[in-house]
Amino acid sequence: MMLNKKKSRFFCFDWCDFVGSLKVAARGLMLHKGRAFLTSLGITIGIASVVMVVSIGSGAQSLITNQITSLGTNLISVLPGGRFDDGPPVAMMGITVTTLKLEDAEAINDPVNVPNVIAACAYVKGAVTVNAGGEAVDSFANGVSYTYTDVESAVISDGRFFTEQEQNGIEKVVVLGATVAEEVFNGVDPIGQTVKINREPFTVIGVLEKRGAVAFQDRDDQVFIPVTVAQKIIFGLDYINLIRVKIDSGDNLERAKSDIEATIRARHDIRDPKDDDFMAESIATLVGMFTAITGVLKFFLTAIAAISLVIGGVGIMNIMLVAVTERTREIGLRKALGAQKRRILEQFLFEAIVVTLLGGVAGIIIGVAVSALVALAVRSLGYDWSFAISGTAIFIAFSVSCAVGVVFGYYPAKKAANLNPIEALRHE
Repeated sequence: MMLNKKKSRFFCFDWCDFVGSLKVAARGLMLHKGRAFLTSLGITIGIASVVMVVSIGSGAQSLITNQITSLGTNLISVLPGGRFDDGPPVAMMGITVTTLKLEDAEAINDPVNVPNVIAACAYVKGAVTVNAGGEAVDSFANGVSYTYTDVESAVISDGRFFTEQEQNGIEKVVVLGATVAEEVFNGVDPIGQTVKINREPFTVIGVLEKRGAVAFQDRDDQVFIPVTVAQKIIFGLDYINLIRVKIDSGDNLERAKSDIEATIRARHDIRDPKDDDFMAESIATLVGMFTAITGVLKFFLTAIAAISLVIGGVGIMNIMLVAVTERTREIGLRKALGAQKRRILEQFLFEAIVVTLLGGVAGIIIGVAVSALVALAVRSLGYDWSFAISGTAIFIAFSVSCAVGVVFGYYPAKKAANLNPIEALRHE
């Protein structure tokens, strides 16, 4: 029983000393509020950056995933060029590849080659200026196949879409996105009117219903012309940028993908799949690729943001070394009165930890607040952006702030604890 009492007193004594050291540390910080604030600022910025990068990165991932899947789950995209090993396709790396032709899309659109196909659409895209009656707007021209509305499930609100005969006849007809129609014609019925696209006259035959944005591009702020016209008159190309294929059922995606690959290989005289100059993937696979790419990007951005934590930690170490120098006589007096090394070490270590914890908490609050504002701003633009705050990220950020305080505060605290009391009292 006596042993238990002694142990109880010992633990109580340690706890009381711990609280006492904490109070001394807090008092020391209060004497230099401005310096403590500036010291913690580096940690605040670092933690806020990490939280924002993780949150905004997750929001961007959700936006890309939601927008791609909104196109439909029974779609297959055919991109020009192969891929780097098992990485993303060459076309996704911003490299222009000219291996896909309009005839490839026409071959895929043939049920003899791909029995499960509903429709295949070729795409050519570029920036243009649309002008009508003195009103000029910058827009994007989509050179597409006559099957576009079937593949994209687009709805015509006024007029009609162009036909196969108009596409093959290279007729200069155009279907306007809802935003372009409003900006150019200001409420006037555009059907039958003439607009100039890059100074070439086109007859307006239809207007699409509002559809919103996909992949950071406003589909309503675009015009749609026959792919043949886009190639030969507007852009001067002999290739296409993309083929999108709609399949009758999601269960038939793999079979259709194999048929598409076999069709293009036969047209391109490719015998070994390793030599493919194209890539066919389902929407689900493309979502996975985009998620992987953004995940790696988010990791590197987080690592870059974390560098500011190291810089903040170095700042804490410098300030604590200055504090030790300023309070050398105080340390010597305390040690002369019997203060143990451990108590001196605790005092300065606690000061460093308190500074980093305050900076960490402020950084978490700022990071969450800025991430929420970004989410609100993006949603106000009509994008499907998820506000995601990871509890794990906050926990890690908080733990890192504690670790920074311990790691960068230990050396100054150890230096203070090892001061010779006689020499410290003589310090000027």
